[in-house]
Amino acid sequence: MFEKFEEFRKRKKELENQLGNPEILKDKVAFERISSEYQELEEKLNLYDRFLVLEEKIKEIEEIIKETDDKTLLKIAQEEKEELLKEKKEIEEKLKSFLTPDDPLDKKNAIVEIRAGVGGEEAALFAADLFRMYLKFAQKKNFKVEILSQSRTPIGGFKEIIFKVSGYKPYGTFKYESGVHRVQRVPKTEAGGRIHTSTATVAVLPEAEPVDIKIDPADLRIDVFRSSGPGGQSVNTTDSAVRITHLPTGIVVTCQDERSQLKNKAKALSILRTRLFALKQEEERKKEKEKRKVQIGTAERSEKIRTYNFPQDRVTDHRVKKTWHNLEAILDGDLDDIIEALKLKEQS
Repeated sequence: MFEKFEEFRKRKKELENQLGNPEILKDKVAFERISSEYQELEEKLNLYDRFLVLEEKIKEIEEIIKETDDKTLLKIAQEEKEELLKEKKEIEEKLKSFLTPDDPLDKKNAIVEIRAGVGGEEAALFAADLFRMYLKFAQKKNFKVEILSQSRTPIGGFKEIIFKVSGYKPYGTFKYESGVHRVQRVPKTEAGGRIHTSTATVAVLPEAEPVDIKIDPADLRIDVFRSSGPGGQSVNTTDSAVRITHLPTGIVVTCQDERSQLKNKAKALSILRTRLFALKQEEERKKEKEKRKVQIGTAERSEKIRTYNFPQDRVTDHRVKKTWHNLEAILDGDLDDIIEALKLKEQS
């Protein structure tokens, strides 16, 4: 473990030198990726350094316990030692989790798909709240977010929104969000003040590159039509919207956000490639069930993973059976504690 963390220290120094390179400063994407890796290593090393300090303090207290005859001092020293050992054990568990080999997919960009579930207009508003939460979280982590496709409702919700997250290990960060998210609150659309339960589904997929999935053009049916906004009104005078159907699987992808048909087609192909890659991954996962016996979930949308309860100001993640009482902060993108708990469970 000690050798590995000294390697982390060397890597941090390398990244420090890269961040001082004027060429890196010109490349925004590279700069943000290196900055994120540097920040992650700094957090790990701060924890490691705290672990080393604790070890020294425990040794000092053990010396005092051996040498002192003062009962009061002995009691204080033993109590302090217990506290330090407890903290050391907690930190050691986290440090061990840092040594778990990464999933090779973790470094890929993440394609996040949010869809309104049960609950009508309130579900669509909740989907919009989730998107805002992820946007705020991405900003805090120095990730870049690009909207690929969206379908709004007249009062500001989303029937569906698909976006791409890029940066340092975006899929490795967002993958724990896959599943059914449930909200319990009094909806804006409810005049009687009754609490409703609504849902939204989140699917997080590693972005597939052309080398991951090759698509035969003969397997595609491409239709073009005019873009429409909330309520169905036309928002474009040209046939710029694109619908791509993958004939062998029946997967359909529609993109209409861009005014250019070419750009919509490129985005639609990116989403299609990612969904086909996810399908391939799922097939491989089924074949290799025994490879990972302990796992948090399979990103299937039937899994209820988290509840956001507004009246009680609580967020409960059902996979780790933990509750946080800072709902507003979480919806403002403060997801680090939740994701850290999920990572620790998976790695353990």
